[in-house]
Amino acid sequence: MKHARTGVAAFGAALSLSLLAGCGQPDDAAPAAPPAHTAHGDHAPEQPAPEQPAAPEHNDVDVMFAQGMVPHHQQALDMSRMAATNAESQQVKDLAARIEAAQGPEIAKLNGWLRDWNATGHGDHSGHAMTGMMSSDEMAALGQAKGAEFDQKFLMLMIKHHEGAVAMARTEVDKGRFPDAQQMAREIMISQQSEIDSMRTMLTQH
Repeated sequence: MKHARTGVAAFGAALSLSLLAGCGQPDDAAPAAPPAHTAHGDHAPEQPAPEQPAAPEHNDVDVMFAQGMVPHHQQALDMSRMAATNAESQQVKDLAARIEAAQGPEIAKLNGWLRDWNATGHGDHSGHAMTGMMSSDEMAALGQAKGAEFDQKFLMLMIKHHEGAVAMARTEVDKGRFPDAQQMAREIMISQQSEIDSMRTMLTQH
């Protein structure tokens, strides 16, 4: 009997120690995970910078188009501004206002491209490159005309002027490389050919 009591006491002591050890940490507590480390220490790897798209290329034809179209447009503006005071026909005045509204912003855009290309100035535009431009004498005669005479001169000279612009734009579309310049050239071909057709109709009415 003495040995039995001794065994029970020993078993009780062992059970108490086991319970005390179990109460030292909550059942649901887990050891803290070690901090994550990247291949570059504590810093996340740097992402490569996105590649910048290459600027559209241009060629000599683009430069010649812009250099030639700036003074060409400017002369059209000068002619159109005369119509506000010298024209008799409201149709002619309205046409001149449309020309001024369209070609003014185009001049600003063309000059912007020339600055980007480090190609400011008007360059050498002899021969066909500046076709349709009025001489100083023609501009002076137009400025002195009034009423129906002005309308007639304006329409005849502007048809010639527009035909020159269409020819310059066609060269840009065929041989240029700069996408925005080619798009402007296509728009010039469409809009100014339409105005040529309208002016020819107007000539038969004046």
